[in-house]
Amino acid sequence: MSDSGQTREIVQRGLYFDELEVGARYAHRPGRTATEADNVLFSSLTMNSQALHLDAAYSESQPFGQRLMNSMWTLSTMVGASVSQITQGTLVAQLGLTDIAFPAPLFHGDTLYTETEVVDKRLSSSRPGQGIVTLRHTGRNQRGEVVATATRVALMWRSPDTKEQP
Repeated sequence: MSDSGQTREIVQRGLYFDELEVGARYAHRPGRTATEADNVLFSSLTMNSQALHLDAAYSESQPFGQRLMNSMWTLSTMVGASVSQITQGTLVAQLGLTDIAFPAPLFHGDTLYTETEVVDKRLSSSRPGQGIVTLRHTGRNQRGEVVATATRVALMWRSPDTKEQP
């Protein structure tokens, strides 16, 4: 309690456009260990019947020798890991994802660790009080191998304390 006897309320949020710094890198923790259930459920929910995700016997006969995590699960989890630290309550809209790559496989039992770098930002010319931020997400497994990368463009709120656009 504060000296006035009232409890101070703190609402968890992401960062406003004004708080993001180009070049800053955010390490999102904890990591997320990929499970067989994650893979089967995500693949089923998204109607992806790829045998490399669902058929253990078939996958054993393929180059990686085991089932692969659905790459869309990896991408979604990587972006999702950034939400509480960067965009929770401060995102207006996701504008796009580009440069998506999966340079190494992710398997059941691997742990996905994500980091996000702010690579660019500019004020919106058509939406006062908002800015456009370019984020580069990188996902690594527990051995530090890059398993996924993506560039994300997001429309973000400016801080309510901002009086006018510079």
